[in-house]
Amino acid sequence: MVRTAHSIDLAVEKLRGKSKPENRAGMARFGIDTTKALGVSMPNIRSIGNSIQKDHLLAQELWESKIHEARILASLVDHPKWVTSEQMERWASDFNSWDLCDQVCGNLFDKSPYAHEKIVAWSTRSEEFVRRAAFALIAWRAVHDKNSPDETFLAYLPIILTASDDPRNFVKKAVNWALRQIGKRSALLYVPTLETAVKLAESENATARWIGRDAVKELDSAKMQQRLGLTLKNNAH
Repeated sequence: MVRTAHSIDLAVEKLRGKSKPENRAGMARFGIDTTKALGVSMPNIRSIGNSIQKDHLLAQELWESKIHEARILASLVDHPKWVTSEQMERWASDFNSWDLCDQVCGNLFDKSPYAHEKIVAWSTRSEEFVRRAAFALIAWRAVHDKNSPDETFLAYLPIILTASDDPRNFVKKAVNWALRQIGKRSALLYVPTLETAVKLAESENATARWIGRDAVKELDSAKMQQRLGLTLKNNAH
């Protein structure tokens, strides 16, 4: 496991050098917890991450700093092959904002060999951001994981159905996100995903109805079907 010359102090100093009060105010407007935030834009965090060699121990130190942007940076300097199941549980329990959840899942956790295991486990958890993480992982894997067979993602549709009645804002939006990304992944996944979306759109539950209708709006279009090489307009209805 590589240990770089980068110290926690130097990494945080780089973040502080890019902080702006107006960024912090903007984060608050988007529902992000800014209690421990510096106000650093995501492009700047990524730029700093690119300047640091992968370092698992530094990632742990950045996470333990509790600084919002340092935790996102931790997900950029760690490596999926070094991530443990216990680490994923520990970090997920600290999620307190949708952006932290989504960045960690998309930068690091979705490439971990434990990703599927955590999707199944976290999809039934009570904590809002831990449950969101399950569906963020599905969404990111649908985009990033080019090697898993499409059948892997078919197995997530029942999980989506089960969680579709959770009215909490950051959960329902992630469930919707996961559903849409599965449907856009391939022609094989498109029809069963659209059928799932239609089923939800016709639900008596208001949250499930919103998730379904919003997904149908994006998926049931000639443009989407053309992109996937399909000519199935309205077949799911």
